[in-house]
Amino acid sequence: MISKTRYIEDSKNLTSLLPSIRYVNPKYLFCPVTNARCATADILVKEGEHVNCCQKIGMRHGPFFDQPIHAPCSGTYLGTEKHYHRNGKLVDFMKIENDFQETYDPSVKTRTPEEIAALSKEEMTQIIKDCALVGLGGSSFPTYVKFQTDKPINMILINGIECEPYITADHRLMLEYPYRIMDGIKYVMQAFNCKHAKICIKKKYKDIKMVYDQVIKEYAGSGIELCLVGNYYPQGWEVEMIKNATGIKLKQGELPSNRGIINFNVSTIVGLYKAVKYNMPVIKRNITITGDGINYPKNFRVRVGTSIKELIPLCGGYKNPDKEKVFILGGPMMGASVPNDDVIISKTVTSIIVLDKTEYHEEPCVRCGSCVLSCPTHLEPVQIMNAVKAMDKERVKKLNPLKCIECGLCSYSCTSKINVTDYIRKAKIMAKL
Repeated sequence: MISKTRYIEDSKNLTSLLPSIRYVNPKYLFCPVTNARCATADILVKEGEHVNCCQKIGMRHGPFFDQPIHAPCSGTYLGTEKHYHRNGKLVDFMKIENDFQETYDPSVKTRTPEEIAALSKEEMTQIIKDCALVGLGGSSFPTYVKFQTDKPINMILINGIECEPYITADHRLMLEYPYRIMDGIKYVMQAFNCKHAKICIKKKYKDIKMVYDQVIKEYAGSGIELCLVGNYYPQGWEVEMIKNATGIKLKQGELPSNRGIINFNVSTIVGLYKAVKYNMPVIKRNITITGDGINYPKNFRVRVGTSIKELIPLCGGYKNPDKEKVFILGGPMMGASVPNDDVIISKTVTSIIVLDKTEYHEEPCVRCGSCVLSCPTHLEPVQIMNAVKAMDKERVKKLNPLKCIECGLCSYSCTSKINVTDYIRKAKIMAKL
């Protein structure tokens, strides 16, 4: 049974019907030197040097992988500046002055259908690795790692659920680029020699269903079908999606590939299509800018590296400009808050939510049990919170906070306005020590 608190208030109607506005040529673009998965990096170009679009200009170093940094435009490298990253931290960004010539690096090339059909799984994996493709739904996990599984894959699932409130970037992507998505799925099916794929969307997305009911007919015999799943949150969590799409109940932490399943976000599939078809890294993406703090919520197709400051005026500016704003990168449930709009859009930024700041007074816990009823991983959030307050490390470990997916439902459902999720995050740190 699904708790009613998991049918959270949705605000997608603000933007779901609005086509994406193309804003792909700002004067300056910025590339993060490091990110949440890569703590160090080498910059491969010098200040004042001309760079081509998609040229490798740096290399990040993670715990078990390296990740190339690609120039999102052609122009002049001007050095580094600090700006806020999607993880909420102030980090160094490489600054490029756009020359508006769109001069592509020689590595970018169009592969013919015959060349693509001849690609082996290993060759496709290398292409994806060289193009630095990551999970664009927000995970930022290197996509090529998924391709390295040696397990037989019987089902490919495409996550078009976009279950958090407000965000409609994937919704618009699915409506505006259906053929890129379909071809990207075909490439994955080819790599894994898999005959079946499902595009998973919420049942209420009738506009997407109408489009794909028609498009899939053009791919008759491909093995690709549409799969309607629940309207609740967090239906986009892979465990929930797999259960409702296939009937397979995955143990938390178990790799889907162990059950013959591999899954990708729809934005990742479009990135994969561009990598295989054109040998091109992700330099553009769909985002949503919304919330009660701006005048006109909108969807955009932007160049990666664009400053949010350039997009706010296109949304009519701030509503009630004298009021303090809250800026959330990603969804309101799992996104990261930043103190101001000095934020750069990286590959994995799906949305910017701008809200008028509201102060909430935290009340004592009344033991109503709403956090327990709403938890998709069946934890006891209040018990974990109390153990954290008592600094009882052994009790924390017994309550198994590492199962938490940080969906935010415990905080959302709390009648006392307690930020329970924050205590769970602290518990996870304690449990690892």
